[in-house]
Amino acid sequence: MTQTDVITKPQMTPYDNGKLFKTLKVTAKAGMKMPSHHATSEAVIVVHKGEALLKISNETHRLTAGSSFTIPMKKEHSLEVLKDFEAFAIMTNDTAIQFPE
Repeated sequence: MTQTDVITKPQMTPYDNGKLFKTLKVTAKAGMKMPSHHATSEAVIVVHKGEALLKISNETHRLTAGSSFTIPMKKEHSLEVLKDFEAFAIMTNDTAIQFPE
């Protein structure tokens, strides 16, 4: 693996799909950052382990193991990982995650 191949932002991978909802697994190492993005519908983040700062609007929310947070639809937000992190993002099956161009 070369330096350009090193993963520097949290990874979102499909975890489960139901009839109405899908779940993405979010994993990241301490120090990683997810750039500003939004989801086309409301999303619920459930933290399994670690710690991160969710920045949304002019507020910062601390996400820790056992906590959850509902992110409003189309609300730009970013994530800064403080401790190795694992969470699940739950949203409707037709939800898309979009990054500004």
